[in-house]
This record gives sequence, structure tokens and C-alpha cells, in this order.
Amino acid sequence: MIRRVHLSKALKLLTALLLLGLLFAGFDGGQAWSLLRAADPVWLAASLVALTLQTLLSAWRWQFTANRLGQRLTLGRAIREYYLGQVVNQSLPGGVLGDAGRAYRARHDGGLRRAGAAVVVERALGQMALLAIMVTAFLLYRGPQLPSAITGLIGAICLGAAVIGAALLIPGRWRVWMRITRPALVGRGALPLQVCLNLAIAGTNIAAFAFCADATGTPLAATEAALFVPLILLTMIIPVTISGWGLREGAAATLFPVIGASASAGLAASTAFGLLFLASTLPGLLVLALRRKSGDTFPERSLTVDP
Repeated sequence: MIRRVHLSKALKLLTALLLLGLLFAGFDGGQAWSLLRAADPVWLAASLVALTLQTLLSAWRWQFTANRLGQRLTLGRAIREYYLGQVVNQSLPGGVLGDAGRAYRARHDGGLRRAGAAVVVERALGQMALLAIMVTAFLLYRGPQLPSAITGLIGAICLGAAVIGAALLIPGRWRVWMRITRPALVGRGALPLQVCLNLAIAGTNIAAFAFCADATGTPLAATEAALFVPLILLTMIIPVTISGWGLREGAAATLFPVIGASASAGLAASTAFGLLFLASTLPGLLVLALRRKSGDTFPERSLTVDP
């Protein structure tokens, strides 16, 4: 099983490198590198600040959700664990083992079921906020006519979200989930805070990408960023490469021409975003080093091995 996991990781890393190589070869990689080298450091710094704020807000969302579900989780611990989870998500296939590790380490307060529910709920709410922003921007979009492929993709994403939502409405399953998650979603004062937190988290993520586009010479209007950036970022959840590398850049190179920019501009903006996102997770390495120094285990690895 361990060999299978290492093989999967190697294949996904190879896939990411292959996709990036093909994209830079097919979409004027030389121009993309020129845009990256000339990137405005002020906008890059703004993107890094936005990504850091996103992590801190996400940790707060997790802490609030977990506490409402009966766990004892301090904000400081939530921030440390979130950074550690991001490092794992950046380095292992699938992009979810870091989140599974957070739930595993928090299982002592309330059990693994509640810990898992807290992580699933807070991440799902983040995706819902990203979709809500995208759909709102689509309805308000007044730019050049969108290709039918993009409108079809948006429709397919919305349909998929609706199917998942309908599956959760199955009477037996719905009662179980509502009994577990109700305090974190619609309990006293929960809904307004969850809405504000999740919109802020999704907004900082979109802003970080838009700042990278500004840094590499392609300013995005607010509606354009709200519509196209979620489509680009959603490719990162497809478990084909490591942390979405290659897929995200391909989506950006495909979508940027719709707003009158070049594919190489999209490639440059997405690459800058990926590098800054990686840089924003570096505090997690310090958390990992301190955990290993204190003798703590690294349970994410055990999650990939059959007992």
C-alpha cells in the first residue's frame, strides 16, 4: 500500500510537470517567463498578504465550526494546524490529506466523527461561497459574449452542486447531518458569521489571484475576477496533479483570451499565484519541525496505509 501511495504521488507530480511543459511550449512560454520576471513586487506582496489573511480567516472558520460542534479548539492551535494541513496538501496527491490530518489530530475532543464533520463543513462552506460569487458575477457580467463552452461549464458546475445538495436532502441522511452540524450553521449567531467569514475567505482567494494578474501586466475588472478566477481555482480540487499544478495554469491560459488578454498572460498569472500560494504555506514547515522536535507523529502518513 505504501508503494502504491508513493507511485501515485510520483505519477501526479509527473503529470503536473508534463502539463506545465506542454503549456509553456504551446502558449509562448518565453513571453510568460518575461512577464514573470518583470512582475511588480508590490502586487506580488499584496497577493501574499491576501493569501496569509485567507489562511488566518480559514483557521478562524474551522475553530468556530469545531467549537460549535462541541470540540475545544483554540484559535492559536487552529492556525498552527491549518498551516500544517496546507503543507501536506501542497506536497501529497489529492489535496485533502492535510484536512484529514487536521480532523485526526482533533479527534480527542468530541471524537473523530465530530472532528471530521467540522473539517468537512468548513471546507464545503468555502466551496459554496466561491460558487456563489461566481454565479453572482455570471449574472452581472456585461463583457464580451462568453463562449458556449464556458457557459456550459458554469451550468455543469451548478448542476453538480445541486446534485450533491439533493443527495444530502435524503431524509435519513439529512436528519443525521442536521443533528450534527446544526449548531455550527444555524445556531445562535452562527449563520451571519459563517456567511461573512466564507465570503471573505473566498474573496481574499480571488483577490490574491487578481493581484498576481495585476503584477504580471493583466489587470482584471472586479466582475471578471469574480467570474473567471473561481473557474480557474476550482480546477485545483481535481486530484490529477499535485496541488492543481498544470490544471490551474491550463484553465488560466484558456480563459484569459476571453477577456482580451493572451494565453501567456494567463499562464504567467497562474504560475505566480501558484508560487506565492506555496510560499504562503511555509509557516507550516516551522510547525512541522516543532512537532517532530517534540516527538509528535505525523498522522497523515498513517491515513494512507491500511491498518
